[in-house]
Amino acid sequence: MLPAHPARPRSLLFAPGNRPELVAKLPRNRPDAVALDLEDAVPAAAKVAARALTRDAARDLIAAAPRLPVFLRVNALHSPYFEDDLAVLTPQLAGVVVPKVESVADVRVVVDALAARGLNLPLLAGLETGAGVWHAADILREDAVRWAYFGAEDYVADVGGTRTPGGLEVLYARSRVALAARLAGVAALDIVVTALNDPDAFRADAAQGRALGYAGKLCIHPAQVPLAHEVFGATEAEVARARALLAAAHEAAASGHGAFSVEGQMVDEPMLARARAILATVEDTP
Repeated sequence: MLPAHPARPRSLLFAPGNRPELVAKLPRNRPDAVALDLEDAVPAAAKVAARALTRDAARDLIAAAPRLPVFLRVNALHSPYFEDDLAVLTPQLAGVVVPKVESVADVRVVVDALAARGLNLPLLAGLETGAGVWHAADILREDAVRWAYFGAEDYVADVGGTRTPGGLEVLYARSRVALAARLAGVAALDIVVTALNDPDAFRADAAQGRALGYAGKLCIHPAQVPLAHEVFGATEAEVARARALLAAAHEAAASGHGAFSVEGQMVDEPMLARARAILATVEDTP
């Protein structure tokens, strides 16, 4: 069976690749996609041993949940671990999460490294440095890049900033990544929320991400998955209105009317495009 490739995942749930007992539990909360992590979740001293554990855990997870898209996050291209991490990758994965991508050249080096191993996996590019955010538009136009995420913590550290509760320090970068993803036609996943016991904080942060144009959320705890789906999934009211708008547009076209209104509001093409996008997310939902 070919791996699934979710176009716009509402959630990407991470787990340490070297913790097979956690990896086995990943499907329970029905995330749209999952990522086994060799980067942040694995300390330097455990990197070597983690590779074999991650390879086996990925194989077992794909066999147990064949409809669940499984990604693997390798270490950054310019780290001492990247080359050896590639040995863990298999064609059965949905894609490779590559952190700290900073240029088109980085993307092409990764693609060539995969090709040398007979792999043609799509990339989920992590934009989490000043250079990565600055070059986001070019990076995300590369054919191999199918998705992107913005990493706030690494970005702020890289530019010498300070994290604040309001997040003003990442608003520009967060917006730039979302815009670049939109222009490139790829789905962008929003920043991690580290407050694991504050669902309202997660909802509020996710709502801001959705307003900026993000398709979904990076999740670091299973409890965050349903919250991400709640915020990034279309509500029943949104779906109903989208269907009403498109039905009215069909009727207007059949009658030869260019302009029309629904519930007293004039409808234009951007509103119809948004309605189509809402219905597309419903149809794409597993």
